Amino acid sequence: MDKKFRDSMKNRERSAEKNRNFDTFRVGAIGASHGIHDTYTAFIAPLLPVFIQNLFLTKAEAGLLTVFVRGPSVIQPFIGHLTDRYHLHHLVIFTPAVGAVLMSIAPVIPSFTLLIFVLLLAGVNSAALHAVGPVITGRLSGNSLGKGMSFWMVGGELGRTLGPIIVVTALAHLTVKGLPWLMIGGILATVFLFIKLKDVHIHHHATHEPLPWKKALMKMKPLIFPLSMVIIGRGFVQASLTTYLPTFLTEQGNSLWLAGVSLTILQGAGVIGAFVSGSLSDKFGRKVLLYICFVGAPLLLLIFIGIEGWGRFIILPVLGFITISVTPVIMAMVQENYPENRALANGIYMFLSFVLRSGVIVAVGVLGDMFGLLKSYIIGSFIMLGCIPFIFLLPRDS
Repeated sequence: MDKKFRDSMKNRERSAEKNRNFDTFRVGAIGASHGIHDTYTAFIAPLLPVFIQNLFLTKAEAGLLTVFVRGPSVIQPFIGHLTDRYHLHHLVIFTPAVGAVLMSIAPVIPSFTLLIFVLLLAGVNSAALHAVGPVITGRLSGNSLGKGMSFWMVGGELGRTLGPIIVVTALAHLTVKGLPWLMIGGILATVFLFIKLKDVHIHHHATHEPLPWKKALMKMKPLIFPLSMVIIGRGFVQASLTTYLPTFLTEQGNSLWLAGVSLTILQGAGVIGAFVSGSLSDKFGRKVLLYICFVGAPLLLLIFIGIEGWGRFIILPVLGFITISVTPVIMAMVQENYPENRALANGIYMFLSFVLRSGVIVAVGVLGDMFGLLKSYIIGSFIMLGCIPFIFLLPRDS
């Protein structure tokens, strides 16, 4: 009798979780916090000339600053595991303020050693947000998990787009000494989030009690290899576009201004793609969207490099839309297949994404040095096409 009662309660909880409504306001608020946080972390690249001049750095030392911000991403699985066990979801409220303070004071720090420490703290803060934010977004998205991941991704894409513009504009009007005033935006964002989200409690249902980390990792083991190959395959085309597109176009005889505009068009189309792809995957299935991307993106890239003139700028937004739109789909797939340890699963995906994409960016650069970027684009396109079979090995759509 007790077993029947427990089974009945579990079925009711499973049904209730499946039919929860999409909490548009709170999901939007968390997406906004992602955008505000990433606005500040996007300051680092345009401020490199400032760091070089003020601290007498070499270009290699300045380049390392980006690594100090991104490097702590490797601890995201650990943060995710703690979140599953101890419900640390309210970290998402405070990360915009912490990131804003650290990144706003970075330009006025007088020593390289202290700057490294501050940027490492900013990186840990960023790792906490990116490990926890998608999970609380997913739990507030009801049975529209893909849609929730789209909200999350759009916030980050907009932040990375606006951050450089904001900081160079502020630098022109406030000078370096005035940049700490920019932290006010992040602090106000945290105050707003605290008011709106302080009463949000994310509970695990009885059917989704978190597994011990060893058992959780063993359960996720079949996912890791095919997911890694999918990340690598997509990474070759994504790196070719988001990292090396301006270099490729200038080598083809285009102006630096036109190359910069091309990157903006690509990223802008990617924001739209990220916004709609999650909802489309809710309706048509995660794997369907992945197949479309893994066939369409490399073929469009081959067309892009095969034509000249303004025809490229017709292909470019479609290419950006289909290439950048994959991330919400994968994040939704990872979370829905491991409901007992969503934060850990999300952290593992973010860790794999950071490590493998970094390696792919270097690989594309090496291929570009050896054979030229044109041939490296062709090689990358065929590598992505060759990774299509690994989509079959991913978990079935839930």
